Amino acid sequence: MESIASRLEAIQEEIKAACIEAGRDPAGVRLIAVSKTKPASLVREAFDAGQIEFGESYVQEFLEKSEDPLLQNRPLKWHFIGHLQSNKIRSIIQKVSLIHGIDKLSTAEELSKRALQHQITIDYLLEVNTSGEASKYGMHPDEVLSSAEALFRLPNITLCGLMTIASPESTLAQQEFRQLRLLLEQLKQIAPDPSKLTELSMGMSGDFAEAIHEGATMIRVGTAIFGWR
Repeated sequence: MESIASRLEAIQEEIKAACIEAGRDPAGVRLIAVSKTKPASLVREAFDAGQIEFGESYVQEFLEKSEDPLLQNRPLKWHFIGHLQSNKIRSIIQKVSLIHGIDKLSTAEELSKRALQHQITIDYLLEVNTSGEASKYGMHPDEVLSSAEALFRLPNITLCGLMTIASPESTLAQQEFRQLRLLLEQLKQIAPDPSKLTELSMGMSGDFAEAIHEGATMIRVGTAIFGWR
């Protein structure tokens, strides 16, 4: 059975190959190891193999894992990548480096309120439903543009880019990744400071090469690192 270290090495090689094919610098793509449902012991194994950034989707599981003695005092960077309800924000706001799943203006407003209370600045991404599937969270692309001015005005939070979960079919996925990239370009045109809009979080274990071709700056990989859940 392959070790987590060997899987991480293989994925980094795939990232490098996809970047070379796309004419991109591999340093421009960050690997987020999706550790949801996996124990702290496996997170520690990945950390010991050199992985720093990890993605969690469930608030209670994240809180328990981040406080596990195996991971205490380690320079991990936690990303919250799941759907985030407004009433859960206060639990994670000072514990994560980036929130990927803000999918409503009202949730962004609550994030801003909590950041103000703590006198901190929080980085976040807007989740966009590029596939149009009713089962998926995320703002409609048109809603992103119509809400942009209100989002940019919110204090103590910084919109850094966009996130999506694409369709399972590869051709559709590539179209949706392209749509997200073009949407980010539209946002930059109306942003007070376009230089802050740098991130496209898209692509998972089965489609990250396609996402890299369309400009992904972060890919979220779980199964290919930790195995099936």
